[in-house]
Amino acid sequence: MPICKLNHVKDLISDGQRLLGLDIGKKTIGLALSDKSLTIASPVKILWRSSFTPDVNSIFEFADNEEVGAMVLGWPANMDGSLGPRCDSVRDFAHAMMRIRDISVVFQDERLSTQAVESAMIDADMTRAKRAQRRDSLAAVWILQSALDRLHGDWISPASPSL
Repeated sequence: MPICKLNHVKDLISDGQRLLGLDIGKKTIGLALSDKSLTIASPVKILWRSSFTPDVNSIFEFADNEEVGAMVLGWPANMDGSLGPRCDSVRDFAHAMMRIRDISVVFQDERLSTQAVESAMIDADMTRAKRAQRRDSLAAVWILQSALDRLHGDWISPASPSL
């Protein structure tokens, strides 16, 4: 399966399959899961990174159990839209993952996702410890929900990343 544009993802997955959102960081990977109607994203968990193969095996095991048809990876473009080393890292992760398993991948602009989530948690008067526990999975929710909203035409995003 390819790295594809979001508007093609519905053609690449079967009815009833879900999307899995990933916020890929240096130390953690936040996971979020869509419902089967591809409308609502929910936080799942945070994977503490060890090395690539065990990380991806954990992601694929979860994806198999939840009937995931494609993955939405946060695309960490710079604020001016330029691509930096973090984009290279996410692209490399996606390509390596697709060499292990034939799965469709979509990149979703994640600019300001962590800041938006952090602000919402502060507004909810969450302690620092609770914010630290939930930040990455909620950032994955923000990424996935943005993609789901785009799928349904509810949100207009910045230009899609060029690969």
